[in-house]
Amino acid sequence: MSQSVLQYEEKMWALFDLTKGQMPGLSEAYYGSVKDAVYSDGALDVKTKRLMSLAVAVQAGCKDCMISQTSKAIELGATPSEIFEVCSVAVSMGGTLAWSKALIVAEYLQERGLIILP
Repeated sequence: MSQSVLQYEEKMWALFDLTKGQMPGLSEAYYGSVKDAVYSDGALDVKTKRLMSLAVAVQAGCKDCMISQTSKAIELGATPSEIFEVCSVAVSMGGTLAWSKALIVAEYLQERGLIILP
């Protein structure tokens, strides 16, 4: 891949902040009460919810979502093994297209020094 995933992540968050500033009403609603309602402990803990979101992101092919959800899952204590297991569920539902997106997750983990690629 041409650009480092970590460099992409840095640019992604900068652009995200810029767009939040341009759409403050939407930003406050979506990243305030909606996010708080979804990503709080309930019947499922927040780490599990972030891992579920990662599976959906891989299935949907959303690069920004994959990076964000992987990062947040790691912050909550998710291991590379758990993350790859989640990716395997997404691949089982999405086939080779989802597998190609799981490579972004693998590259992200490698760049963060959490796995070593051969």
